[in-house]
Formats: sequence, C-alpha cells, structure tokens
Amino acid sequence: MSTPTPPPGYGPQDPQQPGQYGLPGQYGQPGQYGQQPGYGGQQQPGYGQQPGQYGQQPGYPQQPGQYGQQQPGQYGQPGQPYGQPGYGQYGQPGFGGGIPGNLAAWPNRVGAWFVDSLIVGVPCGIGSAIAGNTNSTVLAIIGLIFYLAGVGLAIWNILIRQGSSGQTLGKQALGLKLVGADTGQPIGAGKTFLRQLTHILDGLACYIGYLWPLWDEKRQTFADKINNTYVIKL
Repeated sequence: MSTPTPPPGYGPQDPQQPGQYGLPGQYGQPGQYGQQPGYGGQQQPGYGQQPGQYGQQPGYPQQPGQYGQQQPGQYGQPGQPYGQPGYGQYGQPGFGGGIPGNLAAWPNRVGAWFVDSLIVGVPCGIGSAIAGNTNSTVLAIIGLIFYLAGVGLAIWNILIRQGSSGQTLGKQALGLKLVGADTGQPIGAGKTFLRQLTHILDGLACYIGYLWPLWDEKRQTFADKINNTYVIKL
C-alpha cells in the first residue's frame, strides 16, 4: 500500500516551500522573526538597537545640548552669570573678599556722626540741665523725661534702625550705609551693639582709631576692622 503524498507547502524539510506564518522555512530557518522575505536577507535591527532612538532619529541629526548636554553658561559651565569675579554675595560689588569701590570718605562719616550726636545730645542735654539746676520735683521729673527720651532715641537710631537698614538718621542724611564686609548687607542690632562697644578702642590713644580711615586702604576704624564692616557711600 502506497504512502499518501502530502500537499505542497507542508513538507517539514521542503526548503522550496514557504514556511509557517509566511516566512521562508520553519523554526530556526533564515527569515523567521526579523528576516522578512523581499528585504535582501538583511536582519532588521531589534529592540534597543534602532538607529537614532531617543535623541537621534533617522535623518534628524542630534541637536547639541539636548538631554544631558548642558548649554554653555548654565549651572557652573563657562559663562555662568553668577559668581563673577569682583562680586560677592547678593551681587554687591567688592564684597565677599574684595574691597568695594564706593567706600565712604572720612568727612562724610564725621558729618553723619555730627547729625546723630545732635539727635541724641539735644534732649539729653536739656534733661540734664533742667534736672541739675532746680530743687523742684516736677522740673526734675521733666528733666529726667528729656534725658530718657535722648537715650531712647540713641537705642532706636543707632542700634535698631542702623542694625536693620544700615543707616542712622545721620547716615541717611549724608547718603551712607553700614554693611557687613562679607555680605554687603546690614549687620543686625546685635552686631551693631558690639560694634558700638568696640568704638572704645577707637577712642584710645588720642582717638587714633577714629582717624584711621584717613589713610587706611579700606577706610575702616578699629571697630570696623574688628567687626568686619564697611561704611559705604550710596
């Protein structure tokens, strides 16, 4: 009895017949999964090997600076706009290591001191004069009020106002400002108080510390040097 002949295309070893799923040959034969007939037998690139995928499409050259390539001048690259030489913190010229070019001249500082002295000295002087030259209790109380008013003005003007804004009324009138040498900003009431205490050193040896800005490169008194402060011209 003869064996029936299978129809064309179903022979497991028939290399001339198209294989399963329309691919030449059977499993493992050339053309399966990635080798399509009619493409010259060249295998198509698999996943993760597409040319230009994710950043370089075929026919589209990759643009410089995209996805991981920083542009010049951004975040620490050359041309960065922050931290330019000669500029300290907050962008103030000369602060943070250098010497600012707008330091206050000594005569302007003396003028500001004179205005502040009048603001404090006038009420204190009136109070002392009234209280010291009368036997009246009422006048003595009035004199004490004037004196305390002068002390209060001194605390507000020199410590609080200057500490928060860098300017007393006298400095404001002369266009001056007290700032920290590192930041270029007002130094606060606490450090301003310490600076006032260290003015004691300026008064020693014939007030030489107050005269020091006349020849000092940074135009600082001894108190300025100790507290690392500048007086600048606005």
